Amino acid sequence: MEFGDDLAQMPRLVQVMAEQAQIPEEDVTKARDPDSRVHDLKEVVPKACDPNSSNHDMEEIATKSRNPDSSRSGFSDGRLATQSPPTTTISSQTSLSCRSGLRDAPPLMWISVAGRGEREKHGRNVQEYVLPPALDSTSDQPPLFDGSTRLYISYSCPFAQRTWITRNYKGLEDKIKLVPINLQNRPAWYKEKVYPPNKVPSLEHNGKVIGESLDLIKYVDSNFEGPSLFPDDPNKKKFGEELLLYVDTFTGAIYKSFKLDPVKEAGTQFDYLENSLKKFDDGPFFLGQFSLVDIAFIPFIERFQPFFADVWKYDITAGRPKLAAWLEELNKINAYKITKTDAKEVVEFYKKRFVEQH
Repeated sequence: MEFGDDLAQMPRLVQVMAEQAQIPEEDVTKARDPDSRVHDLKEVVPKACDPNSSNHDMEEIATKSRNPDSSRSGFSDGRLATQSPPTTTISSQTSLSCRSGLRDAPPLMWISVAGRGEREKHGRNVQEYVLPPALDSTSDQPPLFDGSTRLYISYSCPFAQRTWITRNYKGLEDKIKLVPINLQNRPAWYKEKVYPPNKVPSLEHNGKVIGESLDLIKYVDSNFEGPSLFPDDPNKKKFGEELLLYVDTFTGAIYKSFKLDPVKEAGTQFDYLENSLKKFDDGPFFLGQFSLVDIAFIPFIERFQPFFADVWKYDITAGRPKLAAWLEELNKINAYKITKTDAKEVVEFYKKRFVEQH
């Protein structure tokens, strides 16, 4: 089905912007196959999205959308996002992995509506921008080691989302090219010639390819220009490293809680976050100011929050004012907002996998 077949079914933002831009209905196409469904996603594994993960006992969804309520991208050219959510699957064990299952469909077009004031503010013309489609087994390999820097991701992977946020926040859209990979129908050349572990995210830079999401966000922060995402203060630095080491424990405990007493078991983990957010009082984030720690946690919190609210009527922020303020402030950061997941699809999948089967 295409949006042009029934314009009323388009997200309101897409509809309004398409009308304003006078785009023919037939040119506004849906970004994912409506028949795509989550197949067999496995439990979270910390650090990358691996299409061949095994030995897992839980599952997770990683869906992407461009939320109409958080549509301004924050990119330096003032673009607005008008995408529909591609979807895929993720799995996990001791190191973060995504298992193929759903399609990584090409996203919709970005439509720029920035005016003269915003163009002057950013010092350059605002142009239309199209996110690259996910590459699959039929796609040609991009040039390798040609001097360009490429970030290989899946639009649907929360681990890749970490690196995407980091890239955006540091203003590196023009310096680091996104190369999305379709994990369900991944190209053979990715494993054979680019990154033998065959996982995303990975980064091609200075004649080498490196991976693992937590390592990559540190690497991008240290080796590229833009605002620093880790403090110099020794106390903050030490605490930040502790939290980065803990994030895998946190996500694993939440998924395991689905088989136990979710509210009780997960509540302990959310209390840990609340207490951690009290450590420094010079800002609403874990280390006071926005940092890699926030980037490491948010892709998972944004999935857990709507699921707990829908199934157990449990507000993870109730009685946790610091966590509530953290989420509120994060949703003001454009570099993050453009990467957000679709809450309804997360809930739909989680309910089928964790509720209806038990």
